[in-house]
Amino acid sequence: MSMSVYLDNNATTSLKKEVLDAMLPYYTEHYGNASSKFYAIGRTAEQAVYRFRETVANAIGAKVNEIYFTGSGCEADNWAIKGIANAYKSKGNHIITTQVEHHAVLGSCEFLEKNGYEVTYLPVDEFGRVNPADVEAAITEKTILITVMTANNEIGTIQPIREISEIAKEHKIIFHTDAVQAIGHMKVDVHELGVDMLSISAHKFHGPKGVGALYIKNGVRISNLIHGGGQERGKRAATENVAGIAGMAKAIELATAHLDENMAAMQDKRDKLIKGIMERIPYCRLNGPADETRLCNNVNFSFQYVEGESILMMLDMKGIAASSGSACASGSLDPSHVLLAIGLPHEIAHGSLRLSVGEDTTDEEVAYVLEALPPIIERLRMMSPLYEEVLKKN
Repeated sequence: MSMSVYLDNNATTSLKKEVLDAMLPYYTEHYGNASSKFYAIGRTAEQAVYRFRETVANAIGAKVNEIYFTGSGCEADNWAIKGIANAYKSKGNHIITTQVEHHAVLGSCEFLEKNGYEVTYLPVDEFGRVNPADVEAAITEKTILITVMTANNEIGTIQPIREISEIAKEHKIIFHTDAVQAIGHMKVDVHELGVDMLSISAHKFHGPKGVGALYIKNGVRISNLIHGGGQERGKRAATENVAGIAGMAKAIELATAHLDENMAAMQDKRDKLIKGIMERIPYCRLNGPADETRLCNNVNFSFQYVEGESILMMLDMKGIAASSGSACASGSLDPSHVLLAIGLPHEIAHGSLRLSVGEDTTDEEVAYVLEALPPIIERLRMMSPLYEEVLKKN
């Protein structure tokens, strides 16, 4: 039996037909520039962008004037961090984050460190969770921003965002969360979370690539990241990607309308994969939590005595698409910074595999993966001198 199985939905998702249908008119019939308001076709685009902004706002419990469209989730993260750093530099220069953030957050913080800012990278526990008490202990009189992701893109850990937001509010510090991996996989409401800023990206929930958004709570001061025009109410220059915004609005509408149903279906496939792998493959470790604080679609294992890249290549030969971690770091030979942060040694972190199920993942696909993966791991281990020593001892 040979199948084509896509289990890398945390890297990107397929574009739903309904989403494509919502986008197409803004490439053809309603192709006007949304900033050209002196003629009808431009006003049509402008009015459409307002409706789409309203849809996105409603989906996360925000006000329509608190949503700013960006070109990606990475841009939203960069804008949130660098924009606050610049706007509040007269107050202080200290930022608090964690060691397991997405590279867009870590890279922004590293950039700021080179420009006179101080950053505290908080450790996490063995499940990838940051302790809110550690966040509070790290606060100084110069702290201007706390940024902690809602859910980890590699090991699926859901962070205690509400508890951290209460700490930030008590100390009058701006709190940003990268929720790129959370939309479509858990309920996201900015008021329930208590955050000041929140980043999202359309292609993570069956929308188009190249469009994201940043929620900025009314009253938060933030400097511009991109200059050149008056778009996005003067905060983000660039001609509005009307078709992309249309797709994002439709995708988030679908993702939130059927959230409970989709989550239950993905969790069922996730649990079958976790149980099947643990039963069939020895010397493996589930990375991330095994309770309700794990994203409904995330599976991440480390297999001793093998390399993750070899697993991926052999899975690809079987028609199975997976990953060893974040797609944004796929060109790196270094082990995942997330796995190192939860305490894995380099040699075990190198043997990691992430399987992220989607809304359309079937039981047949799960069964096929559970049939294909064990012999792949066994074959690779038989090439390992370290595993040969284990067999001799046993």
